[in-house]
Amino acid sequence: MISIVDDDASVREAMFGLVRSLGFDAATFSSAEDFLQSDQLARTLCLITDVQMPGLSGVELQSHLISRGTAIPIIFITAFPEERIEARVRQNGAIGFLSKPFDDETLIECLDRALQGRGRLRH
Repeated sequence: MISIVDDDASVREAMFGLVRSLGFDAATFSSAEDFLQSDQLARTLCLITDVQMPGLSGVELQSHLISRGTAIPIIFITAFPEERIEARVRQNGAIGFLSKPFDDETLIECLDRALQGRGRLRH
């Protein structure tokens, strides 16, 4: 399962369509809080999240997951790339930090890295 967290509905739907077209199960969430309260958290093999969102940001979501001992590969997407934030999330294990707009191939490469060693995940 690939979980997508973004407060922008059009971005969520575009990511959902791409991930599904690659043969993966996907779930979307409009906030980090919704994701954390969902039953999909335990099934998530990779998380794609926006950096800036109302409520918990993507960066805070990463910190929260780390503090809980939950190791999920995370790909960050953002319309406002900042080197300081990228350095922080990468230091904490982020697989990717993509600036919007980005091409599908770049996201696919990040997903491949995130899912390496997890067996055949495409359905």
